[in-house]
Amino acid sequence: MNPSLDIAVVGATGSVGETLVQILEELAFPVATLHLLASMESAGSSVMFAGKKLKVREVDSFDFAQVKLAFFAAGAAVSRSFASKALQAGCTVIDLSAGLDDALAVVPEANAERLAGLTLPARIASPSSAAVALAVALAPLKGLLDIERVQVMAALAVSAQGREAVSELARQTAELLNARPTALERRLVSELRVLLGQPELKISVSCVQVPVFFGDSFSVAVQSRRPVDLAAVNQALESADSVELVERDDYPTPVGDAVGQDVVYVGRVRHGVDEDQQLNLWLTTDNLRKGAALNAVQVAQLLIKDRL
Repeated sequence: MNPSLDIAVVGATGSVGETLVQILEELAFPVATLHLLASMESAGSSVMFAGKKLKVREVDSFDFAQVKLAFFAAGAAVSRSFASKALQAGCTVIDLSAGLDDALAVVPEANAERLAGLTLPARIASPSSAAVALAVALAPLKGLLDIERVQVMAALAVSAQGREAVSELARQTAELLNARPTALERRLVSELRVLLGQPELKISVSCVQVPVFFGDSFSVAVQSRRPVDLAAVNQALESADSVELVERDDYPTPVGDAVGQDVVYVGRVRHGVDEDQQLNLWLTTDNLRKGAALNAVQVAQLLIKDRL
């Protein structure tokens, strides 16, 4: 049994932060004292944890020496402002915002070995929810395929842009993109190369924001240098951690399958048209749970196993 830890969640009143707090409770993470932090505007509100209402405090005045581990889920600017302060206070940082360029990106199902021998305190990145989903689905196939190229069309839920974007969709009033998909495409290419351990892998990504509140979906084409054995692919996916392989003639959907679940659903496993060196997949997952909050907590579980 791991000893309990004092933990901080920065951005506790946001969509990802609230989901993170919920998952800490669901997984019985060994929390001694949970410090909930947010901006001055959100300080003073309350979030439920373990049957108690915990008051949210202002991050600006928090002493990170009080905690051993801090989850940053408040955006890149906040991570850049406070993560170094936390690290200097002896606190390990798991950043969900892409705010720390020098942070080690980890998805446990894909590259957990990168945590071995890591000196703590450390900066660790929980990658974008899209990169998490793709890494979880593609990592089990690395030994089967000589991957030459990956093409991805990502249909992203508006919750990736936060609670305000969800409200905007509900009211059907505003343009949600703000040129963000282009930046996310570049980030996704970079993260996926790191997570798969293939820095020169050719990856083409197109991201579109779709009118769905929660749940990302992906059409993926993997080009191999040799013919793809579909039976072996299906077997690898069926036995992989955090993957749910659906029946051959069915396909998963965000609302019908993924939302509220902690796996990446994979369906429509098939060759390319008249091309047995291409593998086509359809993926969907809950972008807030599996893609963001759960991945961060799973990284923390690996850290505390022996060292925190």
